[in-house]
Amino acid sequence: MPDRPGQRLLDVVAVMDRLRSPGGCPWDAQQTHASLMPYLLEEAYETYDALERGDLDHLREELGDLLLQIVFHARISSETGWDIDDVAGDLVDKLVRRHPHVFAGAPADDLEGSWEALKAAEK
Repeated sequence: MPDRPGQRLLDVVAVMDRLRSPGGCPWDAQQTHASLMPYLLEEAYETYDALERGDLDHLREELGDLLLQIVFHARISSETGWDIDDVAGDLVDKLVRRHPHVFAGAPADDLEGSWEALKAAEK
């Protein structure tokens, strides 16, 4: 039976946990949000570049590198506060809240305007 969609994301979290834990990788263990900042920006630019060039194979690789940055930052934060589940939970809540035409039976009129109004109300 094939894995459920998203199952490998749990593997990413487990691998990052091992890398960051005692007995893991010394380089990964010493990283901070600040020390990872250049990598986050670099991976975002490389992902954008792959999209701009229409190179879908490279895009797949770069999305993985960008995902690594997200998981890495969340793992660092798990040591002092929130974790990857908080990040995912906040995203799910936001997506549901901003798509009332899908999740709350609202009409699908002016989706862009509705999205912007919902986003502004959150601020």
